[in-house]
Amino acid sequence: MSGSRRSVTAPATVPTPTMSRVLPKIALEEHFIIPSFMDYLLQALPAVTPDMKANLLRRLADFGEERLAAMDSAGVVKSVLSISGPGVQIEPDTAKATKLAAAANDRLAKEVSERPTRYAGFAHVAMQDPSGAADELERCVRDLGFNGVMINHHTNGVYLDDLRNDVFWERLQALGVPLYLHPGDAFEMPHVLRGVPELNKPVWEWTTEMSAHALRLVLTGVFDRFPRAQIILGHGGETLPYELWRLDSRYALTATVRRVKRPPSEYVRDNIAITMSGQFSNVPLQAAIAALGADRVMFSIDYPYESSELAGRFMDDAPLSDDVSARVAHANAEVLLGLRA
Repeated sequence: MSGSRRSVTAPATVPTPTMSRVLPKIALEEHFIIPSFMDYLLQALPAVTPDMKANLLRRLADFGEERLAAMDSAGVVKSVLSISGPGVQIEPDTAKATKLAAAANDRLAKEVSERPTRYAGFAHVAMQDPSGAADELERCVRDLGFNGVMINHHTNGVYLDDLRNDVFWERLQALGVPLYLHPGDAFEMPHVLRGVPELNKPVWEWTTEMSAHALRLVLTGVFDRFPRAQIILGHGGETLPYELWRLDSRYALTATVRRVKRPPSEYVRDNIAITMSGQFSNVPLQAAIAALGADRVMFSIDYPYESSELAGRFMDDAPLSDDVSARVAHANAEVLLGLRA
C-alpha cells in the first residue's frame, strides 16, 4: 500500500451511487471500556450531559446485542475494537500500566473469540516501557490474533518519535501491523485554547494535537528508520491530507534542521493511512482520496461517540464509483490489517 504504487484517485466526475446500495464495511475506531479503565476514561471524557454520559458508558461496556445492532444499522460486518482512551497512557506507574494493558488485551481476546466473525482487536500497550510494549504487541498479534495497536497520543508527555521508542517501532515493522494513533489531551494546554473551553478536546484541541504528533513522526525521521511502518489517523486524517502542498513548500523554505530524506508529503502518502471516523462529509472524503489515493482512505465510525446509522448512510451514499467505495468501505482495511469482511 505504499504511496509510490498508488494509481487510483478520485475522478472529477463519478457515477451517482444507487441510493439502495448498502456496502459491507469494516470499522476501525470502535471503542469499549472495562471497569479497571473507568477512572482513566472519566478523566478525559468531554463535558456532556448526565444522560449522554450514562448512555455512552452503557454502550462502551456492552459487547453484545446493543453493539451488534448498531453495527448492523450501518452495514458494519466487522469492528476492530479498542480501549476508549486515554487508557494507560496517562498512568504514572509503569508496572501498573503494564499489568492493566495486558489484562485489557486478555479481556478483548475473550470477546473476539466469542464473535470472531464480527470483532477483531487492537492491542493496548504501556509505552512507559517501550521494550515491554513491543513484547506485549507481539503477544497480542501472535498469540491473541490482534490486527494492530492503538496508542492514545503521548504517554505522560513522551511522544512516539522519542528515540527510546525505536525498539517498539522495530517490532511493529517486523510484525507488519499498523499503529492507530488516537487523540488525547494536550500535555500542556496551548495558550491559544485557554479560556475558550468550547475548543477543548474533540472540537479542536485533539485535531491540532494529533496532526502535530503525526508530523513529529515524519520530520524526525521515524519513517526513514522504519520505512515499512504504517500508522492510521482518524477523523479524515486530522487535516493533514489538505495541507500537503503547503507543508512541502514552507518546509523547503524555512527548515534549518533537516532530518529526513524526502519531502514531508511523501511520508504522509506512504506511511499514513486515514479513516473517516467522525468526519461524515463528502468534501473531506473526496479531498482525502484526491490527496492520498483511493487505497489510503478507510471507513470508521468512532462508536459510541458517533451515530453508526449516520456513518453507514454517509458511506453508502458517498458520490464515489463502486470500486472506490468498496475500497474505502472494507477492502483497504482488509489489506492493511489482514482482515476479511
